[in-house]
Amino acid sequence: MRRMLLLRPLWRYPIISVTVVMLAAVVVLHALGADAVGRWMATAYVGAFVAWTLVRMVRDVLRGHVGLDILAVVAMVATLAVGEYIASLIIVLMLSGGEALEDFAARRARRDLTALLDRSPRTAHVLTHEHASDSDEVQDVAVEHVGIDDVLLVRPGEIVPVDGILLTDSGTFDESSLTGESLPVTHEAGSEVLSGAINGNRAVQIRAVRRSADSQYQQIVALVRAAEDSRAPVVRLADRFAIPFTAVSLALAGIAWAISGDPTRFAEVLVLATPCPLLIAAPVAFLGGLSRAAKAGVIVKGGGVVEQLARVRSAAFDKTGTLTQGQPTLVDVRPVDGFEAGDLLQLAASAEQYSSHVLADSIRRAAVERGIDLLAAEEASEVATNGVTAVIGGRTVVVGKPAYVAAVAADTVRADLTTGEAAAYVAIDGRFAGILVLADDPRPESPAVVSWLRSNGVERIVMLTGDTRATAESIARQTGIDEVHAELLPPEKVHLAADLHPRPVMMVGDGVNDAPVLAASDIGVAMGAKGATAAGDAADIVILVDSLGKVVDAVSIGRHTLRVALTAIWLGIGLSVGLMLIAMTGAIPAVAGALTQEFVDLATILYALRALGGPPSGFPAAGSPPSRRSDTESESHRV
Repeated sequence: MRRMLLLRPLWRYPIISVTVVMLAAVVVLHALGADAVGRWMATAYVGAFVAWTLVRMVRDVLRGHVGLDILAVVAMVATLAVGEYIASLIIVLMLSGGEALEDFAARRARRDLTALLDRSPRTAHVLTHEHASDSDEVQDVAVEHVGIDDVLLVRPGEIVPVDGILLTDSGTFDESSLTGESLPVTHEAGSEVLSGAINGNRAVQIRAVRRSADSQYQQIVALVRAAEDSRAPVVRLADRFAIPFTAVSLALAGIAWAISGDPTRFAEVLVLATPCPLLIAAPVAFLGGLSRAAKAGVIVKGGGVVEQLARVRSAAFDKTGTLTQGQPTLVDVRPVDGFEAGDLLQLAASAEQYSSHVLADSIRRAAVERGIDLLAAEEASEVATNGVTAVIGGRTVVVGKPAYVAAVAADTVRADLTTGEAAAYVAIDGRFAGILVLADDPRPESPAVVSWLRSNGVERIVMLTGDTRATAESIARQTGIDEVHAELLPPEKVHLAADLHPRPVMMVGDGVNDAPVLAASDIGVAMGAKGATAAGDAADIVILVDSLGKVVDAVSIGRHTLRVALTAIWLGIGLSVGLMLIAMTGAIPAVAGALTQEFVDLATILYALRALGGPPSGFPAAGSPPSRRSDTESESHRV
């Protein structure tokens, strides 16, 4: 087995193996005085390699990709022409070894990305009879074949394969890869368990509620695959360095030849024109940045997004669930004369069963906690961000924004609310029936996030929300945002985001209600830690951890990654040009120059791997000082 592991690189990179054997043979022949044989062998082998390289170059050009291999081809031809055939073989070794070096660096850079892929569940234990426990009643199937309502057995230490409802009375799960919560989480029967969570020390049973492709962890895996397959614009920018760098290298080599009158000097200069910083270092740096972000609980959909993050100059935030905690609690039920509080809450919560809004979920939860039974509707419809209308027991119930309710109940009266409170207005059979008061405080880290962005080059920070102006301005004051655009419909959010300057613009929202504006922004950031749509298809970045502070991490990582990529490029170019200038004097023989070039390549690639680390953002690791609360009144809407 050990022998096979040692031989694997030889089979994976056959050109390297053959080149090393050829180089050793030529060196031995040179030592034995058989230079003619060695020259013939080297010329034939390098000539074949040059022809193969030219074919690849033509294919690249036809695909619109201008490569730097022309420098290596000219260097190989030149070294053969002046009799430096050992140097020509070293150049072949450098080019073929570059592939192996790139593979190593790329594997190192993407290790945290591939860790997510490697632990993706592939099989599930489907129970042939619900609550079965014997092994002969369990069937192992591929995870993609699990159907909705299938009952699954999850053994101790196994990964939950699909999203499901816990059937066992209780279970403990490690959800750190999904939410960033380091401590195990205990769920009771009836709770939803997300795929990707690791079961504790007790076997549990779950009922699948989503297929594999729609489950939380598989959506994360899809994001990771998309990030791996992306190609950063800075890599295409590196391609554009190819022409000027090639021209400068050839010019320096030509000048050296002209001044010295020795064609050997042309070859000695050109062997130091290394393309690896452009071909390998920049992609490796961006893979490192994507990997580092994934480890921090931030999935970035490609290197191009990393570059945009590094240059962000404006930031826009949604309010509910983004700047606020997104978990409003019902604090008061205020019926008007002629309606009872219990009936008001029951009818409103029953209607809210047909709404996807965050306030709707809070109202439903509050009714259930109070032991109120929810009623089915004969018909129901929702107007996004405005409210829901349902016919329940023959009564027409409307719940939502004050303007939406006032359209069917002219006697609607706006609520008198205190700071941080929100209200859902209710009309029953065309009469204003009362309001449900909820409270949704700002996230404790929101003021620190806004402050960090402002002090780190983000020139304009705004709030874009469908909420009423009083509520929006209250939250804005507590979080440090000066510019507020309130009572917006989704198309208005998109229009405002498109007109924001300076650019690039980063929009942060919940990834569901804000999908249009996330897609329209230069950088869409979805708070995807909660809910089933973790992939945030409209977003460029998905935050898997329920913390707005990860926005700071994302921007910090983007800036560090771009800085490392560009530095690696210029480091390689600077070293190459400096060494070529020295070689113009004849101080560096061709063989020594070819070997020196290898060290330049290695130095730039190792530098590119710095994208895996880097300085901390300086943002508090856990929370921030509590925000100040103003005494102004506010009222809410459906965000």
